Amino acid sequence: MTPSRPAIAVSSGEPAGIGPELCARLAERHAREPFAARLVIFGDASLLRERAARIGLEPRYAEYDPASFAPAGGVVEVCTQPLAAPAVPGHPDPTNGPSVLAMLAAACDTCRDGTFDALVTAPVQKSSILDAGLAFTGHTEFFAERCDIPRVVMLLVGGAAEAPLRVALVTTHLALADVPGAITGDAVRETLGIVDGELKRRFGIAAPRIAVCGLNPHAGEGGHLGREEIDAIAPAIADARASRIDAHGPFPADTIFVPSHARDYDAIVAMYHDQGLPVLKAASFGMGVNVTLGLPFVRTSVDHGTALDLAVSPERARTADVGSLVAAVDLAIALAARRTA
Repeated sequence: MTPSRPAIAVSSGEPAGIGPELCARLAERHAREPFAARLVIFGDASLLRERAARIGLEPRYAEYDPASFAPAGGVVEVCTQPLAAPAVPGHPDPTNGPSVLAMLAAACDTCRDGTFDALVTAPVQKSSILDAGLAFTGHTEFFAERCDIPRVVMLLVGGAAEAPLRVALVTTHLALADVPGAITGDAVRETLGIVDGELKRRFGIAAPRIAVCGLNPHAGEGGHLGREEIDAIAPAIADARASRIDAHGPFPADTIFVPSHARDYDAIVAMYHDQGLPVLKAASFGMGVNVTLGLPFVRTSVDHGTALDLAVSPERARTADVGSLVAAVDLAIALAARRTA
């Protein structure tokens, strides 16, 4: 595809969740105000149409043909990924766990081989996949393993367009008890290298400034509240600076996110999931975007879960906000265009 009209794959997420309805709303938005991209949804075609009708929508879906040119503006294509069992809204079925992973694998592979310029993912239900007896930690880890990438970085983007908040994580979907052992000098150094490189390459920031959180309260209080800052984080920052990465810290996490401090940096690196993401989601939930850094293709996602409580009834499903999915598509288009320019 050309940089002005990239091809974007969209995975429809957990079949019992709100993803199919959000895809319908995305298609409705595309028909009304076409994105500057070819959109192809990966999912069960019958399910997508059924769930659209359930909330009173008739999106312009067409069957995806990889050998054809993109259809006229406003049409969203569907690359069918059949389910193993009928999906009941609000009630995930582990029987469909393998189908969900097959969908993600197909979308990943077609991005990796260059068929698509970016992948946007709707949320999946991790517990349902695990209940099917399948190993799955999350999209981020799944795509890294499938692409044979030893480390990728989860970055969430939110806040005002003129002063975006970007929060990257050293560890992702990890039990809190396991976090300290995962905070090593190598982990922090590698994360800083990926964040710095991707901010330059994909976000067009020539000289990124990166703030780094400590792990412990008050960034360890000089070792009195923990030694991870002294033993791992600070030495990794020093090494990064020696490599001409403009990294600073470690800072106490309870102050670095104060807007007057955060605005001085292009990204903040947090040590674990619930250290950094609650701040970003409090500032922009429903409009934030999850970006995976370090993959060979652009991948963005919504900042929310499967919303089973909304999916369970048509009345509640109609209230689902498509804002984060639209933002994820917009950012994927922008990053893909920059990457291919």
